[in-house]
Amino acid sequence: MFRRKASKPQSRIDSLIGAGTVIEGNVTFAGGMRVDGEIKGNVIAAGDQPSTLVVSEQARIDGEIHVSHLVVNGAINGPVHCAEFLELQARSRVNGDVYYNTLEMHLGAVVEGRLHASGVAEGGKAVELKIASSS
Repeated sequence: MFRRKASKPQSRIDSLIGAGTVIEGNVTFAGGMRVDGEIKGNVIAAGDQPSTLVVSEQARIDGEIHVSHLVVNGAINGPVHCAEFLELQARSRVNGDVYYNTLEMHLGAVVEGRLHASGVAEGGKAVELKIASSS
């Protein structure tokens, strides 16, 4: 009868990892964060507050991601856990399983892994994407 209202995405960017910057190790953040560089480690939003992670076209993350809102236009190698909204823009490349509540996938986005909608019980149906053959 009463649904928990979805949290609003964090529209303000509190942290920026600039182009040419390489971070080796896990990153924990609060609020909004934009990545233009490279992270070799897990990226985790702190607490239960709404969080937004933006992965720009030139960015790369090698590790697991746990956030409430995620916008990707770069490369992610590892599983993605998005509690609310996930947007995969045209140049995004995700190599790993993706767990989401709401998904927007633009033409050209690539996911090499399984898509798991929240609310799907263990052993339930998941979407498996396969590369189309040219023949």
